[in-house]
Amino acid sequence: MLILVLGKGKTGSLVAEIARERGHGVRALDITENQHASALTAPNLAGVDVVVDFTAPEAALENMRAVLSLGGRIVVGTTGWYSHLDAMKSLAQKRGSALLYGTNFSIGVQKFFRLTAELAKLEGYRFSIDETHHVTKLDAPSGTALTLKEIILAERPGIDVSIEAHRIADAKGEHIVKATSDVDEIEIRHDASSRRGFALGAVRAAEWLAGKSGAWDFREIFDQL
Repeated sequence: MLILVLGKGKTGSLVAEIARERGHGVRALDITENQHASALTAPNLAGVDVVVDFTAPEAALENMRAVLSLGGRIVVGTTGWYSHLDAMKSLAQKRGSALLYGTNFSIGVQKFFRLTAELAKLEGYRFSIDETHHVTKLDAPSGTALTLKEIILAERPGIDVSIEAHRIADAKGEHIVKATSDVDEIEIRHDASSRRGFALGAVRAAEWLAGKSGAWDFREIFDQL
């Protein structure tokens, strides 16, 4: 299949590399080559099976609108645009296109999400989240940390869940969930040693999305990969 990668940053470049390793054709565009989604035209998308976006929130939103309006398929690893999620889902439905989005495409993190849901079922505990990423990460707290909070609140609606965000050097990504009571503390942690897990998950997501129409959160479908 032919994958178009939007974004030539650290993760986007790794997505392109892994896609080639897995035998796919790859094209890649950085923001200067695709300002305001200007390169996402019908002729340029002809033959592209799936677009993968690792850009920035505003750019990702423009890219989604362009790809979905043309009936294309797009995997979005960029976060920070979810206030427009319903509109993007509606656009995908109207145009018969496909959207697969997620705050984290690491399979290990998906399992971490499920462990957090189990931990959050405990009665009598206070919950907190600590996350650390590289200094160039644009959003704080991270989309993954916000998803962890969402998971905890789904089990414990109305409680206070604090998030501490740190930006240090070239940190690949660490998330810690703590459950603290008057008698003990439980901590679960995911620490990425490289970005390869995120990038591989995004490529596998693109492979899954090929030929489909609809809209999915990666949390809903990762078991199918």
